[in-house]
Amino acid sequence: MIKPVMKDIVFLGQKSEPATKEDISVIDDLVDTLRSNLEHCVGMAANMIGVKKRIIVFCVGDMIVPMVNPVILKKEKSYDTEESCLSLIGFRKTMRYETIEVEYFDRNFKKNKETFTGFTAQIIQHEVDHCNGIII
Repeated sequence: MIKPVMKDIVFLGQKSEPATKEDISVIDDLVDTLRSNLEHCVGMAANMIGVKKRIIVFCVGDMIVPMVNPVILKKEKSYDTEESCLSLIGFRKTMRYETIEVEYFDRNFKKNKETFTGFTAQIIQHEVDHCNGIII
């Protein structure tokens, strides 16, 4: 179900709780909400739809990929950039890493560890920041 996008900075600034198998419907809501905002957005975290759970979704080509309880294990090659956010107005400066290694559970709660680079790595870092209550 498409959900309204959370704009409350106080809510967004709170850390999210670990997700469980009972939170699967949040993944579906996030995918639906991201899909409805694709012209303005490439990733979302559950707190952006008012749910304080560590779930993110992001675009890779035409696919929307969910990650449950993502943790960034390694970061390499920092760089400065500007980002926008569907929950905020305008662009903000931030620092990201070119390469990251992430441990997460997929939709079926199968554990994964993958390395991401470039724009995909940047999106994941932005959304994991949301899970940690960090707003750009």
